[in-house]
Amino acid sequence: MQVTQTSSEGLKQEYKVVLPAGELAAKLAAQLTEIQAKSQIKGFRPGKAPIGHLKKLYGKSIMSDVLQEAVNDANRKIVEENELRIALEPKIDFPGGQEEVERALTAEGDFSYVVTFETLPKFDIGAFDDISLERPVAEVADDDIEKALQSLADRAQEFEARPEGGKAEKGDRLTIDFTGKLDGEPFEGGAGGDVDLVLGAGTFIPGFEEQLEGAAAGDQPVVKVRFPEDYAAKQLAGKDAEFDVTVKSVAAPKTLGLDEELAKKYGFESLEAMKTAVRGNLEADFDKASREKMKRALLDALDRRYSFELPESLVAQEFANIWGQHEQESQRAGQSVAEDGKTEEETKAEFRKIAERRVRLGLVLAEIGKSAEVKVDEKDLTDALVERARMFPGQEKAVWDYYRNNEQALAQLRAPIYEERVVDHLSKLIKIADKTVSREELFREDEE
Repeated sequence: MQVTQTSSEGLKQEYKVVLPAGELAAKLAAQLTEIQAKSQIKGFRPGKAPIGHLKKLYGKSIMSDVLQEAVNDANRKIVEENELRIALEPKIDFPGGQEEVERALTAEGDFSYVVTFETLPKFDIGAFDDISLERPVAEVADDDIEKALQSLADRAQEFEARPEGGKAEKGDRLTIDFTGKLDGEPFEGGAGGDVDLVLGAGTFIPGFEEQLEGAAAGDQPVVKVRFPEDYAAKQLAGKDAEFDVTVKSVAAPKTLGLDEELAKKYGFESLEAMKTAVRGNLEADFDKASREKMKRALLDALDRRYSFELPESLVAQEFANIWGQHEQESQRAGQSVAEDGKTEEETKAEFRKIAERRVRLGLVLAEIGKSAEVKVDEKDLTDALVERARMFPGQEKAVWDYYRNNEQALAQLRAPIYEERVVDHLSKLIKIADKTVSREELFREDEE
């Protein structure tokens, strides 16, 4: 095997590899000899089929495997001897074309190829004691608990049918069938059957629910509405529509207080025990939001701190992932992929910056974790796998087996856990000051 470095530009290293015909022929002969000893071919005694005959039968197939193994071995040797830290699988080109490949498959000529490795950048991690962050924190107030309890009460709300001919009031639950029309013609996605609707909940188009107040079971009102200008389905936005509605039932809400009865509905011994559990859940939510804000500030600080060349292959891969997801979401919503006030190219440029940030931070966190010997405990990985399996009721075992038998999928599950462990490590090295904020500020979403 002859290896010559032909190019070194930035993170890309290019090598030309020549595998002599003699070496390939020797490997082919060794494989054919093994096959000969086990062969049972009609017309020949067991193990006595001529090598030449076996070469005609299996030569190309064997050489294909021989070449693949030789290429893998050569690439592995290049990586090890040059201590390369590669970003993704190398790119391989065949300058000799198909003719040279065919000659190599018959062991009649040398086999050459050019392999390009894109390597990971080298950078100094440095110390972190100069990073100072504020961590927003908020106390769980009694009012927060009351609102949470009221929300639970609303979910457990029971209804009882109004007397025959009873008129629907705000807060009542109606069961309806409906068919939406534009210019007298039904439109796709505008029909529904046995749909429960609580008047005043604001789950339907503005103006829809109000027109059903006063309706009774058996009524067939025509509801006229205008879709909002910013409606998600662009083909409906700003358009007038009519809905033929059939009211199948009207039910009034039963009185449900924040009392012992509510607690028992949710399996608690008392209302006080329920309040304690609610407070614990809210505190966990507050702590999670606080950590996410702190983590975002930390990642912002790291993003400003490091500047180095990024592997184009990793950036392209990350961009393809987030842009593909954006395209799917835009298609589902009936929207353009271009963000408001921007062209598609400008939107792509914004997403490209996001991809670069994610790749840069991923490399930084990986390097910090490697330096600190951060590990993901098997228990953490198992807990994450159990949580993922629970997302697919009835298919838990299939999901479990898929991840346990698929190292790449398991690595994707491990990656976010590893990131959290690195953040935990960094949290001990930087300066963090708690800042008391309101609940609203704590849960306010930040822009990407």
